[in-house]
Amino acid sequence: MKPISKIAKGIAPSATVAVDSLAKQMKADGIDVIGFGAGEPDFATPDQVKVAAIKAISDNQTRYTPAAGIMPLRKAIAAWMKKEYGVEYQPSQICVTSGAKHNVFVALQAICNPGDEVILPAPYWVSYEEAIKMAGGVPTIVQTSEATRFKLTAEMLEKAITPNTKAVILTNPSNPTGMLYSRQELEALAEVVLRHDIYVVSDEIYDQLVYVGEFTCFATLSDEIKERTITINGASKSFAMTGWRIGFAAANEEISKAMANYLSHSTGNPCSVSQYAALEAYSTEDDLVGKMQLAYTRRRKYFLERIAKIPGLSCLEPDGAFYIFMNIKEQIGRTIQGVKINSSADFAQALLEKGLVAVVPGEAFGAPGYIRWSYATSMENIREGLDRLEKFLAE
Repeated sequence: MKPISKIAKGIAPSATVAVDSLAKQMKADGIDVIGFGAGEPDFATPDQVKVAAIKAISDNQTRYTPAAGIMPLRKAIAAWMKKEYGVEYQPSQICVTSGAKHNVFVALQAICNPGDEVILPAPYWVSYEEAIKMAGGVPTIVQTSEATRFKLTAEMLEKAITPNTKAVILTNPSNPTGMLYSRQELEALAEVVLRHDIYVVSDEIYDQLVYVGEFTCFATLSDEIKERTITINGASKSFAMTGWRIGFAAANEEISKAMANYLSHSTGNPCSVSQYAALEAYSTEDDLVGKMQLAYTRRRKYFLERIAKIPGLSCLEPDGAFYIFMNIKEQIGRTIQGVKINSSADFAQALLEKGLVAVVPGEAFGAPGYIRWSYATSMENIREGLDRLEKFLAE
């Protein structure tokens, strides 16, 4: 039998999905595990959004739609971006897809030729590196550190660019670190982008979940930057609509058309009912985010206070999203509950097996020596999970 494609063989499974799936399976098997792996709000989708979906079903809005989404939704997203950030896009420049992850994939397919380099600051979300590879691109990993608050600097970007560089991926606020780029930091990066004429894939899915500082949409920096930026966003995090699978991209006409063409020959349209639900979310004047943001703020504060009291652990204070990126480097080399800890992957495995707490090791994000916790879960789970962590370390 002939071998499968080299690209397919080289794609690693999603570590976050794997951890979440394992935790759910353990719970199904009757094991009292607490999962902190998935980046999924624990809130219900807002009632008015669910009502809009039910109405869409009743109205028989269940047929094919345009591949890039229904026009009312694309108009609503364009209006939402203008209201939120003052940046103008035509509805034809908006592509609605089956989740923001899908848009990252399609955006890279639209701009990458085989061998093109895409700069990826680490720590990075687990799917970026694989999406670059699937597009035939070459990931150029730039390692950041706590010294720069895990953020790419203009100097780092400048050094990483070669004649083969096609784009850079930015996540703001960041998954997995929760760090937020200031406007000044983005402007410094923008100067390098313009000087070398490269694209920016700006993943802004956590834009509504900011606790420290002020979010800046990268495409608002200048008309020249807007022309080179593919803004990725979606309904999953802000409106607690992860399972509805609605994301969008905003880009120049050439890129958005190429993305729409790609969609027309691959997945076709995202779920029609989900689109009408998202239309309500992006059209309403009601605050659908405030309640979640207040809860995340309390959880974040509690997490930071608890970690500060545990010897051998530390973390930077996240500015946004709902993640704690915990430094466990002092635990490397220890034997904990009979398990030799040689890496953060070992730590996460031991914590799951011995402490019944599921977290994601830093290796998945290109950052060994760290683990990611999601505080998109109840305060009860957070308290119990950190109690188990302390007990795990003590024994």
